[in-house]
Formats: sequence, structure tokens, C-alpha cells
Amino acid sequence: MNAYRQFATVYDRLMADMPYPEWLRFARECWERYGMPATVADLGCGTGSIAIPLARSGFTVYGIDLSADMLTAARGKWEETPQQAIRPHAGSIRWLQQDMRNWELPEPVDSVISFCDCLNYLLEEEDIEATFASTFAGLRNGGVFLFDVLPPSLLVRYAEEQPFVLDERDIAYIWTSELDRDRMEIEHRLTIFSREGPERDARFVRFEETHVQRAYDPDWIAGALRRAGFSRVDRYADFQLKPPGPHAERLFYAAVK
Repeated sequence: MNAYRQFATVYDRLMADMPYPEWLRFARECWERYGMPATVADLGCGTGSIAIPLARSGFTVYGIDLSADMLTAARGKWEETPQQAIRPHAGSIRWLQQDMRNWELPEPVDSVISFCDCLNYLLEEEDIEATFASTFAGLRNGGVFLFDVLPPSLLVRYAEEQPFVLDERDIAYIWTSELDRDRMEIEHRLTIFSREGPERDARFVRFEETHVQRAYDPDWIAGALRRAGFSRVDRYADFQLKPPGPHAERLFYAAVK
């Protein structure tokens, strides 16, 4: 697990092009199918880019993340939310520093989500199984667990297409990747240059980040969900409520307790 200490300060800038609206749309479409929740736990909530819009639209949200720095950034974003951006009957957020492998709340929630391939950062099968067990325990009967993962084929593509480079006015990075095909585990090494300070005296600060992800066999994931106790497990792909094909870039699971 990465503490994201420096990374948290530039996370939103680097993730600006991520499809957060698509995750939110997909969650709502799933809830229309499986049951609309009132309470939602967001595992691996990061800086709150999904949790905050959900709370703005009326849900009671628990933003759970292992990184205190990410949660600090999330709290700041929530506290700075303009009042006009919050609906009259907006929900609420409670930020919690917990490990998704053993998270818990005082009361079960109606739905649990974990998007942006958070589960790929769990590097052992027992870590995945522990997360599924904690999530099953934290859901009410009939509740749905929604999450996405990167499939093995996408990690292979990352390794074949790297290195990746970003060069913009206020931030730049060099990103290389190395894949262990036996474990289907990839190590991403980023050298990041972030512009800091007043415009006239700004300078670039360099720091290094290493992130490791592992992809699991999709059938094994479905089996692990059933072993955790989930009665129904459906699979989708690429933000669509359609079965995944052989070229899917992001797999989605909906598991019902």
C-alpha cells in the first residue's frame, strides 16, 4: 500500500481526465436495477471525487481510505464546496481512515462502491478475500457491492506501451512500468515534476512515486465473491450494463448480499 504523502498534493491534477461522471452514471444505473440506496460506503475514496458528488445529490456517504493525506484533501474539497452547488436536501459525508480489508461501520449500509481500480492495489488473493468478507459484513441484506478492476490484458498493454510522458505547464511526469507476467503484477514508477510557489518565483519540485497493481482472473474474482456469501454476482464492462467481451478494458462487478 502506498501512503500517497506527496502524491495526494497533485492527485486531482493528474487525475483530471479520469471518467468520474461515467462512474457516477454507472453507479446510478446499477442502483436503478438493484435498488436505490440511501447510505453508501466508498472504499478507496481518495480525494472524494466520487463521494462528494454523491453526497451533493442526497446520499449519506462514508468515504473510506487508508491514506490520511488523501482524506485531508477530500475534507478540504468538501468544506470548500459552494453552497449553491449543494441541493436543498443534500446528504452528508463522514471521512474514515480505514483499511478496506477490514473496514467497518456502526450500522450496515445499503451499497458499497470501490471504483478507479482500487482493488488492483491489493496484491494477494487473501487481501481480496478479506475485502469481500468485510464488505459482505458491512452491507445490509439485499445491498449491492459495485466495483471495477483492470483485467490482465490491460496490464500487458501497459507494459507493452510504456513509457508514458506528460508535459504540461504546471506538471509533468515520466511513467515507466515493469510487468511480472507470472503474478500478473505490474510496478509503475513515476517521476513527477510539480510547479509550486507564486507565479513569478515558481519552481518545479521533483518527487518519485511507485505504485504496484495486480490483475486477477475474472472467474476467480466472481468465485471469491460467492465464497464470501454474495448470492448474486453479475459482470459488466467499460461502464455499460452489458456482459464483458474479450477486449474489455475495465471490468465491473455487481454483487448482491
